[in-house]
Amino acid sequence: MAVRKFTRDHEWINLDGDVGTVGITDHAQEQLGDVVFVELPAVGKVVTKGGEAAVVESVKAASEVYAPLDGTVVAVNEALAAEPATVNADPFGAGWFMKIRVADRAAFDALMDEPAYRKFVAEGA
Repeated sequence: MAVRKFTRDHEWINLDGDVGTVGITDHAQEQLGDVVFVELPAVGKVVTKGGEAAVVESVKAASEVYAPLDGTVVAVNEALAAEPATVNADPFGAGWFMKIRVADRAAFDALMDEPAYRKFVAEGA
């Protein structure tokens, strides 16, 4: 079973083996408002933790989606091009952005678990 972890930039990652599925949190999509466009990285792109990996645009703002870990993009959610609002409707499911082959499993373990992330958000993050 995949375990979900969170970043301070409001991304989530589920790791299954060495491949992580990445998206933005429910809190992030609420802050953005209605998502109208998603720019995904190319498959094969090498991403670095904290570096820009994708862009999401809403009726309110445009925002970067940062890579939660170092890795290589192995898949992207092409369905978001036609239905970007999926990010709002199902941020932890069908609204995922990319899958990355994670370079360092220990870095995943260092991310926040759900209770820590909820506390982080409650404290005004």
